[in-house]
Amino acid sequence: MGTVWVAYSGGCDSHVLLHLLAQLRSDSSFELRAVHVNHGLSPRAATWAEHCRTVCEDLAVAFVGLQVDASPKDGQSPEAAARQARYGAIKKLLNPGDILCTAHHQEDQAETLLLQLLRGAGPKGLAGMAPDSPLGPARQWRPLLSVSQRQIHAYAHQHGLEWIEDESNQDTGFNRNYLRHEIMPLLRERWPAADATLARSAAHCGEAALIMDALAQQDYQAVKSDRSTELEIEKLLQLTQARQKNLLRYWVHQAGLPLPSEVKLQQILTEVVPAAQDRMPLVQWSGAELRRFDGRLYVMAPLPEFDTTQVIPWDDLDQPLLLPDGSRLSCEQIAQRPALDLERLRQGRVTVRFRQGGEQLRPAGGAHHKALKQVFQEQAVPPWRRSRVPLLYHEDVLVAVIGVTLTDALLCQTSTPGLTVAWRQA
Repeated sequence: MGTVWVAYSGGCDSHVLLHLLAQLRSDSSFELRAVHVNHGLSPRAATWAEHCRTVCEDLAVAFVGLQVDASPKDGQSPEAAARQARYGAIKKLLNPGDILCTAHHQEDQAETLLLQLLRGAGPKGLAGMAPDSPLGPARQWRPLLSVSQRQIHAYAHQHGLEWIEDESNQDTGFNRNYLRHEIMPLLRERWPAADATLARSAAHCGEAALIMDALAQQDYQAVKSDRSTELEIEKLLQLTQARQKNLLRYWVHQAGLPLPSEVKLQQILTEVVPAAQDRMPLVQWSGAELRRFDGRLYVMAPLPEFDTTQVIPWDDLDQPLLLPDGSRLSCEQIAQRPALDLERLRQGRVTVRFRQGGEQLRPAGGAHHKALKQVFQEQAVPPWRRSRVPLLYHEDVLVAVIGVTLTDALLCQTSTPGLTVAWRQA
């Protein structure tokens, strides 16, 4: 196990968690550190940071203080902006094998369930917070998730702990605070076990979400393209609509992209999936876009602007070449044929360029010259990718459409060293 970190705000909950782990550390062999994030949102923020530092010194726990800009972007809530800034900064501290412990408790879980319910979330959202989840290269643990706040406060008083009170926690303009101070007390008055019951419902939803993911993984193996991660529309249509939605959410999540709303999912199923074969519909949402081409669905981050006029020299073929979009080219010697002639390639200027229009080539093993556009069409390269495919030139001769085909211009003979160019996309 790597370093155990405590996200230490200075409040009662995180102080109790830090104190507990500091006691356990004396009987266990792990390194314990605390990280405090100053969001700069309170005039008392510097005082809080100093308090946290002092507590850590008393407990002989290494302390790391971070300063972040938690200003919300357009359309972003202050809570979401602070959370994103906080976790973004903490992730940079973490190494593989590290664990970040946060002091979320039973009442936090109940509030999270209600907030997700009011947002119209499905089982994955209603599962609330997991006791153990990935966080960048590390893991995030919530060891107090089944513990009530009453128990946490009892521990704090028993051990004479001192903590700070963030005045923003009383501001009912924030959704979570409104639930905490206005709604939850009424629910507990009627249903005293409301927090535990809601947390139990979140656990049930978590189990249902795991089952849905297992089904989606099974469907994904049956529906995805044999050659890549795209979905085959003909196979997708063999599933019920509920399973189609479940698979689409799973697929987008696996791609590391934000999930589409229910409205966007319906748009995909009613406008993109049944579109005519010659159409290329596009559905966009914040941070992602979904396209259709050649009977397949593609999902990706929004494509940035791309300069197709750039000419990139590749002076040392023994070293990988980093392209402006973050992808990487590398030369790899191979025994298979066709392959590029390594020795002849070294004897001239090698550059990487991009499609300008009008390029002609004779593919390796082909009998006739073809337009690059025709080659892209025959190889089913999606139109939005065609201008971004690297073209390898020797002097001013096109010798490879990387990831698509070699030309006959610089092929090696059977007895000479041959190579291929691998394209690893970002």
